Amino acid sequence: MSLPYVLLSAAVSLDGYLDDTGPERLLLSGPADFDRVDEVRAASDAILIGAGTLRTDNPRLLVNSPERRATRVAAGLPEYPLKVTVSASGDLDPAAQFWHTGGEKVVYTTDKGAERLRGAGIAADVVPLGAELDWPATLAHLGDVRGVRRLMVEGGGRVHTQLLQQGLADELQLAVAPVFVGEADAPRMFGTGAYPGGPRSRLRLLETRPIGDVVLIRYVPTLPGTGPAVSPADRHWLALACELALACPPSRTAFSVGAVVVAADGTELARGHSRENGDLVVHAEEAALAKLDPADPRLASATVYSSLEPCARRTSRPAPCARLLLDAGVRRVVTAWREPDTFVENAAAGNAVLAAEGVDVVVLPEYEGAAKAPNGHLLP
Repeated sequence: MSLPYVLLSAAVSLDGYLDDTGPERLLLSGPADFDRVDEVRAASDAILIGAGTLRTDNPRLLVNSPERRATRVAAGLPEYPLKVTVSASGDLDPAAQFWHTGGEKVVYTTDKGAERLRGAGIAADVVPLGAELDWPATLAHLGDVRGVRRLMVEGGGRVHTQLLQQGLADELQLAVAPVFVGEADAPRMFGTGAYPGGPRSRLRLLETRPIGDVVLIRYVPTLPGTGPAVSPADRHWLALACELALACPPSRTAFSVGAVVVAADGTELARGHSRENGDLVVHAEEAALAKLDPADPRLASATVYSSLEPCARRTSRPAPCARLLLDAGVRRVVTAWREPDTFVENAAAGNAVLAAEGVDVVVLPEYEGAAKAPNGHLLP
């Protein structure tokens, strides 16, 4: 199952509202931010909105810039991203602009909703998911069947809330406008309920940027997955480990590797990279673990992210990284690239050593290219 990268995008007031209760849509952003949103749309494979947003706003969801559309076509992509909506009831207006502008459309619905949509002659691919709507099934179909790798979600608040609460959102982009709505019945960005990790789990800030009089804020989740289950945060932390590998001093006799140790509550405990601080034989996991108290109780429930499979054999020091992780009590490891036999015969054994002693080992091969990037001079 290949889930797309899910980006939640919205403009909100300072008090967290998406709109007011008036008959006209409250425009929280300005021209500069609308252009930024257009750029994000152009970089997406699909754009999704909920049925409520489709009914209330009657949006077109287009890439407005001719230059951006031309760039998509030149890259072999459709002129417009796939437009997606979800509706359990199938009660959607076949005359809405959504269906009659842009390129391909798909609506995910229930078995009963599909009958209603087909009877109404909706101009879209209708995909029934059974008796009820299901977000994992929706995303899996978008990824595996429709080939969507990057999904932009533009609302509404209920959709944003469900995706965040189910741990399915990879990134949150908020354009915060300098206004207050203050109306109890106005739609809010997020609803009540349990979110992964609760209020003590903090998102990681990627960027803040003023755009006119609004401020763009980008966050990503930090909470590691459990066992073999992969969370959005697992992908972000592994991407960070691959970025750390780029900081390694180049070597002809050792790989460049990055590693991050993350507590179960999403707190970064330590990071390291190969040959850190002038130590020509230190490995990334070794460098990261050296910064922690071996008795730190958080290690037992932590996840270690390493761009390269932890080594099972090494010639520079007695203890390979797989043994160091086991001795530290680590029970979950996420990695991108299996170690090739460049320096050690039958090198790809670290994951097996860890798994044999009960460690949950997760491999995300989609990051293999990023892990190999600083090591191209060592590969055939």
